[in-house]
Amino acid sequence: MIFGNIKDVEEYGFLEENVLKCLEYAKNNELVDFEKGSHEIEGDNLFVNIVEYETTTPENRIWEAHRQYLDLHLMLKGTEEIDVNFIDNMVQKEFVEKDDFLPLEGEKNSHVVLSAGDFLICYPKDGHRTAIQVNGPEQIKKAIFKIRIK
Repeated sequence: MIFGNIKDVEEYGFLEENVLKCLEYAKNNELVDFEKGSHEIEGDNLFVNIVEYETTTPENRIWEAHRQYLDLHLMLKGTEEIDVNFIDNMVQKEFVEKDDFLPLEGEKNSHVVLSAGDFLICYPKDGHRTAIQVNGPEQIKKAIFKIRIK
């Protein structure tokens, strides 16, 4: 996983080309003004989901990982904790191929707190549990870029 801020995009030149495309797309578009839902960038290979929800406690959230796509979570408005652990440290449930969804069970190894402009890139071995409240429930808006790798 990689944790950073969009203002430092020029520091991330070593990242995969499609990850850099996402960061540039975010810098060149007012994503905070986008409607909720999926927005195509390059078909099924690269798109962004705009989500809005209220953060909650860890007990109300599930762990997940993906095999076919990288996730790039970019906070647009609000603050959210994302718990993380490596999938090899967790109990892996049955993979749902049509949804690219690997449910997991276990405890967090660490966490990141995303505020506006912060991003977290999750690779296939990175389990993540999103929507965790920081200082109580909060309404957030976030862009989740989906970057095909398989």
